[in-house]
Amino acid sequence: MARSNHPSVKAARAEAHTLPDAELDVLACLWRQGEATASEVRDMMRRYRPMAHGSVATLLGRLLAKGLVARRKAPVGKAFIYAPAKHARSGYRRVIGDVLDRIFGGNSVALVASLLETRPPEPDEIRQLQRLLDDLRGNRDKLRNTRKQGRAD
Repeated sequence: MARSNHPSVKAARAEAHTLPDAELDVLACLWRQGEATASEVRDMMRRYRPMAHGSVATLLGRLLAKGLVARRKAPVGKAFIYAPAKHARSGYRRVIGDVLDRIFGGNSVALVASLLETRPPEPDEIRQLQRLLDDLRGNRDKLRNTRKQGRAD
């Protein structure tokens, strides 16, 4: 997919990398839930970030203006139903990048080790991780072989 150089697309991309924590928390609720009203988002966040309904509605409005959520009218009442407009990975990358840089000094192995020590994976997750590592190793080897061939030509 070609990247656009249009100013509004660049601005939206930059916004996604500088979301305030409260907006990211609201967006994360939508990524987990799929779609929700402002009241449902508020209820999901109640344990770790209690907010007034108006505050959640304001954050959803900001996310809507940034193009990060979409909304549609609920079938009953005045409520809107919000859904993420982008795949979760772009937001996750920002958070993980921040943690990687700020806490682990860019050391990705230390980040992964800490994660696995904090929440040890189940056997099926270990198999998934092994497949991921095998794929990464295979891609690295392919890239290395391609570079060697390029130098030989």
